[in-house]
Amino acid sequence: MSRKTIALAFTLFCSGALLAQGNTTPGVDHSYKPMLMKLDEKGTKFIRLITWHQMWITHTANNPGTLDVNGAPQKTATDMAIRRSRFLIQAQVSPRFMIISHWGINNQSFINGGSAGTLGTGASATGQGGKRPQLYIHDAWTEFAVKPGKLHIGTGLHYWNGVSRFSSHSTLNFMTIDAPIFNWFNIETTDQFARQLGIYAKGQLGRLDYRFHLNKPFAFGSALSAVTSPNAVNVINENWSTGGYVNYMLWDKESNVLPFFVGTYLGAKKVLNIGAGWYSHKGATASKAGTSAPTKEYTQKNFGLDIYMDMPLNKKKGTALNAYSVFYKSDYGNNYLRNIGILNLHPSTQAVSANPDASWAGGGNVQPTIGTGNIWYTQLGYLLPKLKNGTAFMPYATFTFKNFDRIGKGSGQFDLGLNYLISGHNAKITLQYSTRPVYKTVGTDPVRNGSKGEMILQTQIFL
Repeated sequence: MSRKTIALAFTLFCSGALLAQGNTTPGVDHSYKPMLMKLDEKGTKFIRLITWHQMWITHTANNPGTLDVNGAPQKTATDMAIRRSRFLIQAQVSPRFMIISHWGINNQSFINGGSAGTLGTGASATGQGGKRPQLYIHDAWTEFAVKPGKLHIGTGLHYWNGVSRFSSHSTLNFMTIDAPIFNWFNIETTDQFARQLGIYAKGQLGRLDYRFHLNKPFAFGSALSAVTSPNAVNVINENWSTGGYVNYMLWDKESNVLPFFVGTYLGAKKVLNIGAGWYSHKGATASKAGTSAPTKEYTQKNFGLDIYMDMPLNKKKGTALNAYSVFYKSDYGNNYLRNIGILNLHPSTQAVSANPDASWAGGGNVQPTIGTGNIWYTQLGYLLPKLKNGTAFMPYATFTFKNFDRIGKGSGQFDLGLNYLISGHNAKITLQYSTRPVYKTVGTDPVRNGSKGEMILQTQIFL
C-alpha cells in the first residue's frame, strides 16, 4: 500500500471528521430516538423500524497476478461500494409474541451485486454488473415467550447462532470496521448470510445466557456421487444441524430480546462475559482420495471459546475500553479450505505459467478464511475522552492467527483502525488498514509469499 494512498485516506477521514464537527449545531439534540409506534398506552405492544447504510471506499493492493475487467494485470484497485443497506422491523404484537422481518442488500460495487452472469467475461463483457442487486430476506422469524425472560421458542430464518459471540454479531455496532468473516463459519454456503431455517430456544437463567438451535441447512455443494476431490468439499444432504452458545455474565447483564450481540457499548455498560459454543452438521462435506477409493463423508464440527469485556474507564471524560478474544477449532473434513475476499473486485489471476508468483488463493483481496484448523482472534480498542461537541475518537487494533490443515503453517495478520463517533454508532466514520497473507503455488501446494494490504474508509448512519 503506497504512502500516497494512506495519506489520501487519512486526509479524507480527517476532512469528514472536521466537517462533522463544523456541522454540529450547539443546542440541537442529535441523540438517537428509536422509530417506535406504540400499539397500546403502556408501550408493551409496539412496532419498531431500524434502517442503516454502511458505505465503503476501498483501496486494495491486489494479490500477485490479479487481472482487471479487461484481462490486464492490475496491482491496485479502488472502488466505492455499499457494504450493507438494511431494514429491520420488530413487531411486539403482545408481551409474549414477537415477529422479526429483516431485509436488504450487501456488497454492491461497480462489478458485484447484480444477478449472476450479468457481467459476462473478458474484454467484451456487457450487462448490469453491479447494478440492481437482489433485495433479499435476512431474518424472518416468530417467537413465543414460554417463560418470559427464561425460555423463549422461535421458528423461521433466524440468527440465534452457536459457536461464539461474534457468530451472532450485530452489524450496527462493530468496534472494528467489520467482522473478521470467519466468525460466520458457513457464510454463503449452507446458510443465507449467516442465517438458517430452524427452531431455536433462548433465555437467561440468572447470569447464564443461552441459545440453542435445531436447523435445516440450505442444500449447497455437489452431489455425493460427483465428488472427485481429495480435499473435502460441500455436498448436498438433508441432515439437520445443531448448535448453541452459552455465556456467563460476570458484571452487567446484557439484553437478549434480539440475537444481535453488541460490539462495543462505548462505555454505557460494564460487561465481562465468558462464553462457549458449538455447531454440528452430519454429512456436510465429503472427499475422494482417488478414482477407485471410496467416498468419505464428514460431520462438520465447529467449536468456540471466547471472552468479552467492555467497560467505562472515566465516566466524566467518557473514556472506555473494549477487548475481545476468541479461539475457534473447526473440522470440515480433510483439508477443507475456503478463500474469501469481501467486495473482491477482480478474482481472476494469470496462469502460473505466465506469472509464477500468481496468487494461489485467487485475485484481488481474496485470502484463506474458513477451513479445517484453528483460528485465534483478538481485538482491543480505547475510547478517547469526548470532545467539546460530544463527538469522540476510538482507535483500535486486532490480531488474527490462522492455522489451516490445507496450508500446513500458521499465519498472522492485523488490522489498525480509527473510529470517529459523531453520534455514537448512529453516525460514525471509520478508517481501517488491514493486512492479509499471500500464497503462491508450488506444485499443487500453497506456499507463503508475503502479505498485502487494504485501506477502507466507511461512513455509517443508522436510525
